[in-house]
Amino acid sequence: MSGADAAPTGPDLKSGVPVADVPDGGMLAGHADGEAVLVSRVGGEWCAIGAVCSHYSGPLAEGLRVEDTVRCPWHHACFSLETGRSLRPPGLNDVACWQVEQRGDRIFVIGKIPSPVRRSRARPQSSTPESVVIIGAGAAGESAAETLRKEGYTGPVTLYDPDPAAPYDRPNLSKDYLAGSASEDWIPLHPAEFYAEQGIEIVRDRRAVELDPRGRQIRLDDGSTRQYDALLLATGATPVRLAPDVAGPDAGIYYLRTFADSKAIIAAAATTARVVILGASFIGLEVAASLRARNLDVHVAGPEAVPLERVMGAELGGFIRSLHEEHGVAFHLGQKPGRVADGVVTLEGGERLSADFVVAGIGVRPNVALAEQAGLAADRGVVVDQYLETSAPGVFAAGDIARWPDPHSGERIRVEHWVVAQRQGQTAARNILGRREIFNAVPFFWSQHYDVPINYVGHAERWDQIEVSGSIPARDCAVRFLQNGRTAAVATIYRDQENLQAEAGLERATA
Repeated sequence: MSGADAAPTGPDLKSGVPVADVPDGGMLAGHADGEAVLVSRVGGEWCAIGAVCSHYSGPLAEGLRVEDTVRCPWHHACFSLETGRSLRPPGLNDVACWQVEQRGDRIFVIGKIPSPVRRSRARPQSSTPESVVIIGAGAAGESAAETLRKEGYTGPVTLYDPDPAAPYDRPNLSKDYLAGSASEDWIPLHPAEFYAEQGIEIVRDRRAVELDPRGRQIRLDDGSTRQYDALLLATGATPVRLAPDVAGPDAGIYYLRTFADSKAIIAAAATTARVVILGASFIGLEVAASLRARNLDVHVAGPEAVPLERVMGAELGGFIRSLHEEHGVAFHLGQKPGRVADGVVTLEGGERLSADFVVAGIGVRPNVALAEQAGLAADRGVVVDQYLETSAPGVFAAGDIARWPDPHSGERIRVEHWVVAQRQGQTAARNILGRREIFNAVPFFWSQHYDVPINYVGHAERWDQIEVSGSIPARDCAVRFLQNGRTAAVATIYRDQENLQAEAGLERATA
């Protein structure tokens, strides 16, 4: 899913275009000096920015303009049309900004404006902390650290994570990287020197094992202690393991959460021919698609009758199954594994599946032990308020562990999605600086199955009606999940604009 190498299209903006070619309230895509450029008018002023998203090179010209911003059609990153600044993940980096001049009834893109250090001016607050500690360098923790610097915070920022490779692009581990279509240099979120340049310290191979909110101190697994003034818990989640009575010795079972996990599965796939995947979850099915791309014989076993029915509904779940079957995946549904040993997966119904190795994708559990040890309020996650602050003052939580009051559903929810974690990290960082920003982002995630992307916006743990526009089998559809007549979530296939519009609509509903 990269458009970075595609030749720019549209008019040559350096040669000028008629003013009338730029639609009122819209955008015009063209090129300048061989680069894709997007021209718009904001508040009577002409603006031009790079037209390729800094996340996965999505075409911003096909996105949605919302006031003075543009949202990427692929994964909903958001950029300022005036400055090119990245305003919302997953686009971590800014895009270029270009100078525009109007001469008579034509406009010309003159040249690229040198990139300034685009940090917000620090706004002194009585509550601004002297130091910030972040536990976890995943999506939420990394996003928070970056946001602190972008907001002008100059104090010490330190992240602790037991993963020696953190931070990196976790969604890619089950998608393009695992499939072999993305190289290893795609995985880091930034070059190694980025964090040093930003003054962000990342301490890897260290786990926080004790939190003292009153003393504002953490203890690490090597026995050392660290003081903090403000703390963000972003400890993520851990894959659910098969029970010992199911997983026999030397069963060859792999789980996928870390960069090391993905590399281990790739190594196993390189020397084997047949894999059994336990769990028809998003992770399990993305792994299935990726390993089919490596020409393995793939079997998927799971307790559900229809894959992903609980999240996507029966019709869309059935389509996803048929899509995988078209690519050669064999399903064994309606039963759990009874025993995995000696190269054989024995299902509860007695069916035996030979396996060179096994990948288990049977869910994750939020890493709440540190919060619970510290006495923080918990309810199937760490309970936070609308500002993502926990029951302990000065301690915030974000990402897979956070259960927050969702203004869209009116319920407390916890969501295990990469983009949600990044956006929570952003909001938590601003609130650490005293901004009092309510977290009200509409949840979003995407899932990739072969050449079929599914974008999902909103959150529907239950629904009483499903409306389908277009055709699911034709891979051109929008699926709306309604509860009491209210749209709770929308899933789309190849209808990126409609997905963006659904997101904007859900935002307006709670504005």
